[in-house]
Amino acid sequence: MAISKYKPTTPARRGMTSEDYSEITTKKPLKSLLKNKKQNAGRNNSGRITVRHRGGGVKRHYRLVSHNLPEGLKLTIEEIEYDPNRSARIARVKDETGTYYYVVADTQMTKGKTFTIGKDAAVESSNRLALADIPVGTYIYAIELTPGRGAQIVRSAGTGAQLMAKENNYAQVRLPSGEVRKIRLEAKASIGTVGNVQHQNIKIGSAGRKRRKGIRPTVRGVVMNATDHPHGGGDGGRHGSGKAPRTPWGQLTLGYRTRKNKSTSKLIVRSRHQAKRRR
Repeated sequence: MAISKYKPTTPARRGMTSEDYSEITTKKPLKSLLKNKKQNAGRNNSGRITVRHRGGGVKRHYRLVSHNLPEGLKLTIEEIEYDPNRSARIARVKDETGTYYYVVADTQMTKGKTFTIGKDAAVESSNRLALADIPVGTYIYAIELTPGRGAQIVRSAGTGAQLMAKENNYAQVRLPSGEVRKIRLEAKASIGTVGNVQHQNIKIGSAGRKRRKGIRPTVRGVVMNATDHPHGGGDGGRHGSGKAPRTPWGQLTLGYRTRKNKSTSKLIVRSRHQAKRRR
């Protein structure tokens, strides 16, 4: 996949780039695998804003992507489609009984290719099997954290994890963040790397394009009044403020660790922060 540039007809278009949709084989999604998606504008079920700077944007249907397909399926790829709800492409696949599913597409998925799910599957790209049956060093994606629950991590465009080692009942997997984590050997994963690799290199270019994605403007705290933000106030700037960076509610940020999940901390062999320091 390549990045498409625009003719510089306006200042915004000069730096704007877009995805190359040449790998997409159809523009019509399967209606039986669609459902309506309500725009909540960052609000929870009580109507309170829990995610700021969200609202508006174009309407979209949600694609029912299957992350936990049954064992023993042999699937044939019918189409590669665009999904407005995720960065990766999705593949429309059909099993031997004629049932259709959507799955996250990797870099090797093409129209007409077949792949298998289960312990009898070969160690080939797109096949899905347990970590116990995958050789060490293989790149994997769509990984289960809890066996039987379905793919939970490594599903974004261009991401891939590497199986580093196997010890006792656990496999050590290096995630895209650099974190090395233990995962049960019974957990399943797909072989390969998620497609649409160039997604991270796209330049939005204009404010209107961001609004159509449903993202509203963000105002910096340093330009607010002191009553509105801990960074606000002062005589024309943040001169001599001496404050550590904080959220609008006073919570420390930028380097302040918030992770407190003790039940899974023992499964992390090396944190992503250690990986960054080594670079």
